[in-house]
Amino acid sequence: MVKEISMNDIDIQIEWQEGSGESVEIGYLNPNCQQCCGLCGVPGTDHGQYAYKTECTICGYVYGTNGSDMHERRCPECQEGAPGIKYWRIPNR
Repeated sequence: MVKEISMNDIDIQIEWQEGSGESVEIGYLNPNCQQCCGLCGVPGTDHGQYAYKTECTICGYVYGTNGSDMHERRCPECQEGAPGIKYWRIPNR
């Protein structure tokens, strides 16, 4: 049996970085009330993109988004948006 690990299960500090471009700056809020929280170097699922931590400012749901989608993203939880992608990884210890 494989145990799924969430960010709440680990006790490490993650350094969030901004991307290059307005829509991937930390704090950017798109027209659908989705806020960019930064990236930590995890590749996205779209060619040449990084995965960004994204938070819905309506319901509080946190999920991953490709940088190329940030400007138009909708929340998967309360706005019927696409499922999120993995935006973090556990570093080797």
